[in-house]
Amino acid sequence: MFIKIALIALILLNLHAEDILEEVYYVDTKNITFSSIVPDTKNDFHIVTIDSSRYSQKIKAKDLIKLLDKHGYKNYSSKSNYINFILKSPIDTSYIEQKIKDYYEKKYENIEIKTVFIKPRGYITSLPENYIVNIRNNDFLSSNGTINIKTKENKKVFFDYYITANVEIYISKDIIKKETHLSPLNCTKKSVQLDSFRDKPLQNIETASLQAKRHIPKDMILTIRDIEVLDVVKRDSVININLYKDGIAITFSAKALQDGKVNDIINVQNSSGKILKAKVTSSNTAEIE
Repeated sequence: MFIKIALIALILLNLHAEDILEEVYYVDTKNITFSSIVPDTKNDFHIVTIDSSRYSQKIKAKDLIKLLDKHGYKNYSSKSNYINFILKSPIDTSYIEQKIKDYYEKKYENIEIKTVFIKPRGYITSLPENYIVNIRNNDFLSSNGTINIKTKENKKVFFDYYITANVEIYISKDIIKKETHLSPLNCTKKSVQLDSFRDKPLQNIETASLQAKRHIPKDMILTIRDIEVLDVVKRDSVININLYKDGIAITFSAKALQDGKVNDIINVQNSSGKILKAKVTSSNTAEIE
């Protein structure tokens, strides 16, 4: 009985489920039919014809929904007031696609690109013979963006693009306190679909000694703004100081007055209380030249 009720509820839910219309549809012909919205439909019908002098046609969403309802498609809705049908440009964008792929692969150590879709902002019949592809510096943080190509005459043609890709990132297993060393003990590697990142995600914690730059909440994607190189010298710790003078090496102990990373110049205090400047060379080691 319970199973029967659940099946009925599922059927009713599906009956009332809404199909959301896209704001923009790219079409191959000026004669727009229902197959422009649902390519595999068996019940095709005419919607609108793009004017012979134009390459796009807008239709009020409420009018389109009414037309769909008339033909038996009663569950459609729209988040936009208008639906825009745009004629696809007959151009070869493979070179631009490759440039976008190269750009993303350069920005990420571990990325698997599946598809790249490019569309010009307006209808164009051909591309310039020679042009430069311009991509903005931080576009790799998102799965979509706007690029342009620039001709020798400094004319620009703009394109919108969408990329489907998986990226390997690290997520905090639990709360990570500031200055905590990052490792597989407190971070989990995961492959996610590229959507939108607040900054470049951390992709490798094994090739460098890193620590949390700030307090990091649980289940947070780690980015380069959250990390810094690990301090190899801690404030108030006793470290080894190497002094090189006249070809003679002298080693003595001193108290570090600051935290320090490799190559940092920090203040140290020797046993007599004198404060010296030393360059951090490795873990708990610095040198005075």
